[in-house]
Amino acid sequence: MSTPISKLFDLTGQHALVTGGSRGLGLQIAEALGEAGAKIMLTSRKAGDLEEAVAHLQDKGIDARWIAADASDPEQVRKVCDETLERFGHVDILVNNAGAAWGAPAEDHPLEAWDKVMNLNVRSIFLFSQAIGKASMIPRKRGRIINVASIAGLGGNPPGMETLAYNTSKGAVVNFTRVLAAEWGEHGITVNAIAPGFFPSKMTKHTLQTMGAENLASHAPLRRLGDDDDLKGAAVLFASAAGKHITGQILAIDGGVSCITGG
Repeated sequence: MSTPISKLFDLTGQHALVTGGSRGLGLQIAEALGEAGAKIMLTSRKAGDLEEAVAHLQDKGIDARWIAADASDPEQVRKVCDETLERFGHVDILVNNAGAAWGAPAEDHPLEAWDKVMNLNVRSIFLFSQAIGKASMIPRKRGRIINVASIAGLGGNPPGMETLAYNTSKGAVVNFTRVLAAEWGEHGITVNAIAPGFFPSKMTKHTLQTMGAENLASHAPLRRLGDDDDLKGAAVLFASAAGKHITGQILAIDGGVSCITGG
């Protein structure tokens, strides 16, 4: 017997941990999961940003709380995971969104900037997935992991964009997603990635100013940038029973840019 569509997308009673969830794309995803019924734990570095984000979610009737931590620090990641499990009991949905970017010509890219991007964009995803997977998802034989990649991880850049470390890190996220999906499928865990195109955010502010928002939008078949709703449907699909037979997939949400570039 088939399941009603409203039930397939219902996350009532589930618990979600969202990294980098205090603003931008992470907050949009947290909002979507919360509106679908999940209880939300947000984490990012700054307590003030987290307080504002949780207040925003609670105003929408979402059960949300927060833990401040640096996702590139293994000890702090362990603290977040332990505290989340202590307060929630288990985690059904892990959203790995914490990330950073750095712009510099490849020949002059600082090593410390390379390490900063890699540690946050790649190592943190490994650390959070390993901790939550081992402590909660594998024992319960169920779980949803959603990694936030980028169309920058699917190919190169247009002239003028010099983000070697960022693109490389997001390419790693893409293959991490596929490998972990293959390894953990036997445990009932799905692992998928969202690959956003250009969305207005603090991280993309410099690029949008330098290259021009209208110019970037004009290169997308839909002639627009992403907005505050465009990740919500994909996030709930990957998190819910509606996506239970989808794993190891990378979904570009980019207004069609990747269908031109071949990503």
